Amino acid sequence: MKITFVRKVKADGTDCQKCQDVIDQMAKHDQLKHLDRFVTADERDETSEGFMLAAKYNVTRAPFFVVEYDDGSHKIYTVYLKFVKEVLEEQTDKKAELQDTLNSMSEDLDFI
Repeated sequence: MKITFVRKVKADGTDCQKCQDVIDQMAKHDQLKHLDRFVTADERDETSEGFMLAAKYNVTRAPFFVVEYDDGSHKIYTVYLKFVKEVLEEQTDKKAELQDTLNSMSEDLDFI
């Protein structure tokens, strides 16, 4: 399995807030070690790899994870705690998971 994390960088060079929040949570829980690649969707370059992956997989918000399995299949995750539960197979707080899912539908998200 290969895991790619795609984050968005704004025109001013800063990470989108949700992207930074996910990175902070992953660091706090020692989960960054599971990621094979970090890719950027950079607003200053619409041809950046992150934007290309977003287009390829029809993803419209950041951050997201691309999980490529050994059999060649893949799955996209746009909800951090769902990724943690299903891919990293770690326990998640059900209330936090539901809140994360609701937050992923917020109009305040950073769209690609």
